[in-house]
Amino acid sequence: MSHSEFVVIGASYAGLSAALQLARARRQVTVVDAGQRRNRFVDQADGHSHGFLSRDGMAPGEIARLAREQLMRYATVQWWDGLAEDAHRTDDGRFVFRVGDRELTASRVVLATGVRDELPPVPGLAERWGRSVFHCPYCHGYELDAGAIGIIAASELARHHALMLPDWGSPTLFLNGAYQPTDDDLDAFARRGTRVEPVPIERIDGEADVVLVDGRVLPMQGLFTQPRTHLASPIATQLGCALTDGPMGAFIQVDAMQQTSVPNVFACGDAARAAGNVALAVADGAMAGVSAHRSTLM
Repeated sequence: MSHSEFVVIGASYAGLSAALQLARARRQVTVVDAGQRRNRFVDQADGHSHGFLSRDGMAPGEIARLAREQLMRYATVQWWDGLAEDAHRTDDGRFVFRVGDRELTASRVVLATGVRDELPPVPGLAERWGRSVFHCPYCHGYELDAGAIGIIAASELARHHALMLPDWGSPTLFLNGAYQPTDDDLDAFARRGTRVEPVPIERIDGEADVVLVDGRVLPMQGLFTQPRTHLASPIATQLGCALTDGPMGAFIQVDAMQQTSVPNVFACGDAARAAGNVALAVADGAMAGVSAHRSTLM
């Protein structure tokens, strides 16, 4: 069994940011990473991350690689590759995790475990996720060159895409049996210039071509949809952390300091907010790391 003062579970942008604050406080911190960064699909498609100051247009994996390289320069940091499982708290207040065939304990925990995206069951959609199918206009809208944009409805959240995306191009909202706009919605879409297509989708072809069941093919520069999110790890619930229902799915309930409902357990990144991006994850992680450190001073 190995003991660390602080354990950070998850080493995407939020987890790396949290660990950096703890390392700079000269505290012992162990980072556990299963290598399942949410936007890894963008790397697989040779894509880029946008909207993060000084790293706009860089590949997401390269941002994470540089962050890890810089973090590991601090002598108090350990890195464990593997999936943290079977979390529980002992009678003396320590937290215990199993990572493969090893056991790790800690006095303070930062959960940066992320979420898993559940896409609507449209044939061809999942294969293009992160390449030509997206969920965040701020992250990927600009690169579509103000062209034709398809919005594939998966829930009523499609309304927000339909109202937002005219600022990035010429959108068509494909209802696909998942969302029925009200008359007020339709009026608002018309004012914004969003076309509404009620005919269901048969499949996605090419880069982002929408094939309808009536045989029509509508080529798009890119597609947006509204995935349902699920916590990527059960650790938060294993430790008893309260969850909050968000519009896209449940996430870990935290206060302004990223403290969960369980003392000495902090959470950050996509697992602890209704929606986010790289910049917000880094900010959340910094706050979680600082808060975890400050909790030892009281």
